[in-house]
Amino acid sequence: MPRPLTLITGGTRGIGAAVARRLAAEGHDLVLGYARDEDAATRMRAAVESLGASCRLVRADLTSDEGIDALFGEAAEAGRLAGVVNNAGATLHIGPLTQTPSDVIRRVIDLNLTSAVLVARRAVAELAEGGVLVNISSGAATTGSPGEYVHYAAAKAGVDALTKGLAIEAADRGIRVVGVAPGTIDTDIHADASDAGRVARVAASHPLGRAGRAEEVAGVVAFALSSDASYVTGTTIRVAGGR
Repeated sequence: MPRPLTLITGGTRGIGAAVARRLAAEGHDLVLGYARDEDAATRMRAAVESLGASCRLVRADLTSDEGIDALFGEAAEAGRLAGVVNNAGATLHIGPLTQTPSDVIRRVIDLNLTSAVLVARRAVAELAEGGVLVNISSGAATTGSPGEYVHYAAAKAGVDALTKGLAIEAADRGIRVVGVAPGTIDTDIHADASDAGRVARVAASHPLGRAGRAEEVAGVVAFALSSDASYVTGTTIRVAGGR
């Protein structure tokens, strides 16, 4: 049986990297998009190749049409996509909305919503019949994240609507669209927004008393892509420790 080919945006760090490792271990070949961290990308390719996967790295700015074209063009050269994990995102800033600069708000919404919609549009056009698109949302989409990143939460709520509507549009081609909404996960996203201590600060408030691990999200993404989830579409699975 041929190995499925899966594209992961933001696939070389954080949740994306954990998903890449999990899928490589489960027999997927990979196309990994990334923004700028060449060292992380090189390490990730070596890691998934050691698990038996073939891997293409594509440096691409997903806030531009050219970047999305480059990413999917490289994927087309590798073969027909069976799955796309629409994962690239960032908060960029933590603080009340009134203290969040306008340019940061625009950048966050552009990356987390506009680019996610455009990647999803291209994914559904490129996926083989029976393929799966997984949109990475956030628990913030329903909590609103007051005092931290309301702008990011608003963008991710849009991703949840994208998952629902696009799943219905794509159903007649046998393509499933599933959302996965992580809560507080211990990755570099917090340090990238200049608040490296956020995980430790908020973890105790979760019902499970801890932050999540990227590998725990990866397991749910792997499920969503698998035949075990063959009747799952148009919904967002929450991985948020009870919040």
